[in-house]
Amino acid sequence: MKVVSNELMETGFIDGFEHCHYRATRGMRVDGYWFNEEGVLDIFVADFDCRRELETLTRLEADAAFRRVVNFFEACLMEAIEPDVTTPEYGLARQISDRKKKLGRVNFHLASERVLSDRILTFEDDKVSGYDATYNVWDISRIYRQRSSRNHKEPLDIDFIELYRCGVSCLPANLGSDTYQSYLIVMPATILADLYGRFSSRLLEQNVRTFLQRRGQVNKGIRTTILNEPHMFFAYNNGITATAQHVETQTTENGLQILRISDLQIVNGGQTTASLFHTQRSDKASLNRVFIQMKLSVFDYKQSEAIVPRISEYANTQNPVNAADFFSNHPFHVRLEEHSRRIWAPAKKGNQRETKWFFERARGQYLDEQSTLSSSEKRRFQIQNPKSQMFTKTELAKYENVFDEHPRWVNLGSQKNFVQYANRIKKEWERSSTSFNELYFKRIVARAVIFRQTEKLVSQQTWYAGGYRANIVAYAIAAIAEVCKRSGKELPWQRIWSEQMTNPTLDESLMISAQFVNGIIMNPPPNASNISEWCKKDDCWYKIRERLNELRSMLPQQFYDDLVSADEVRNDERQGKKEQIEEDGIKIQSEVCATPATIWRMVYLEGKRRRIFTEKELGCLEVAQQIPKNVPTVKQCEVILAARRKLLEDGFVLPT
Repeated sequence: MKVVSNELMETGFIDGFEHCHYRATRGMRVDGYWFNEEGVLDIFVADFDCRRELETLTRLEADAAFRRVVNFFEACLMEAIEPDVTTPEYGLARQISDRKKKLGRVNFHLASERVLSDRILTFEDDKVSGYDATYNVWDISRIYRQRSSRNHKEPLDIDFIELYRCGVSCLPANLGSDTYQSYLIVMPATILADLYGRFSSRLLEQNVRTFLQRRGQVNKGIRTTILNEPHMFFAYNNGITATAQHVETQTTENGLQILRISDLQIVNGGQTTASLFHTQRSDKASLNRVFIQMKLSVFDYKQSEAIVPRISEYANTQNPVNAADFFSNHPFHVRLEEHSRRIWAPAKKGNQRETKWFFERARGQYLDEQSTLSSSEKRRFQIQNPKSQMFTKTELAKYENVFDEHPRWVNLGSQKNFVQYANRIKKEWERSSTSFNELYFKRIVARAVIFRQTEKLVSQQTWYAGGYRANIVAYAIAAIAEVCKRSGKELPWQRIWSEQMTNPTLDESLMISAQFVNGIIMNPPPNASNISEWCKKDDCWYKIRERLNELRSMLPQQFYDDLVSADEVRNDERQGKKEQIEEDGIKIQSEVCATPATIWRMVYLEGKRRRIFTEKELGCLEVAQQIPKNVPTVKQCEVILAARRKLLEDGFVLPT
């Protein structure tokens, strides 16, 4: 389930995942779940039996598996099961019972190591105990398609005829351009709210933003208009901007209609969309008289990679898009990717080969980089970049936030944790981009080693009763980090990087911390609904910190002896920044020197004609025209590149 849940979190099908294995003789079964902010429960049942051969999953078997998890859900609603209070299934049963009035939809998921029968085309949506319910089968072939897709996600295809028995009226708006198709649509709010209820974050643009921070609070202005002046909504609201990869239309007696949209993504208007959904559900408001203007642009995948970020940036005026929305393309991630491709990690003890830690800046890169290689080249790539040393943006956010931020962010799910990390890094990058240097990358790897080792060790402990491992790991590491902070020291990042592993003393200390926080986590206060929710509260971390002196006295003296002084860390950081400054300077000079002098001559003359350059910029551009006889300094190169950007922003197009 870990592979499947990680895949679905990465692609935005679910916001998070809690492992919860429950079996009952009365035909009930569950293997995991997640509640999101929109009142949606994703609940999983697994079909894994270590089969030696690839088998087919029939309709009868799939229906039987779904029936077991549906039985569990309905039993929880009726409070008909009473699992042990310390188990994850107790927390899930309690949450279903407590949240049944706020619950809007249930998505049942079946994860299987078998291949779904070709005879099965769909699983129809229906009602379960009065709740809207959908059924999703994640068989081995679908999981493979997810992992190997160059599109990086399963497209969201909307068939309006199938879902709503009608098309959506539109006007073509290509403006005489053959580059792409565009349409103006008057979208019924009933359809838009229903789409959001069905697909939630999948409807919001993920290809570029990766994880869009959704605002759960309904915008008061939008809500007031829906409730009091629904007929004026079209006039008051700025509308929605959306993209797609393909649109199927048909001319009818009522004009052009869109019948089907492939990979519909809202790049601006998430607040409006969520507000429609929440107001309809929370206030029981009718949306029959509410319509929204939608601008829909159609691009193929290659075009969307370059164009959609600009659409999303330029279209967001009501609610400005922050750096987290575009974080895949942020210079921080680009630099981290460069470090991961260049820096060799030392060979582990007993090994003879150095390897690399592959950072996947854009989803699917690890597989993409192997797609064009021969068999021998692929083997060489996998030896140099082992799968066990690949990490994604969301994993990076976990490794960093558990040390530097409040550990509850990690327990709130991948989306919230990543957005919190992205916003923090944006501010730190603006203060000092040179802090994110080679030393920083090595520290990330050291933290990844610690995090993964802690996960492994917790699962092996006799006191570990199963469930809540993610919560235990997050708080155990955060507690160790806090102990170091109070001691004025840090963990030996450089040594962990050099050895590519933790030592027995650190392992022992991590398990002491894990057992310590487990005792606090598993005993929530009476007002806490369940253990999982308790771990998401500030009070959980405060309770651990209050008792941190107990943990400090339990750790072995060797743990403290191995810590590194703050002065030593600061000296390393200063040296790392210095080296990054030098590296940045070389890169800037290389870019300027690689550009022909004739181009710099063109920039100089055109900028002078337009009178947009300062005397300093003109002087530096004169030096650039003398390359390779004279090479500009780093400072001069910075001015030269800035002058070129100024000219391009003024509308001039340089030859390629």
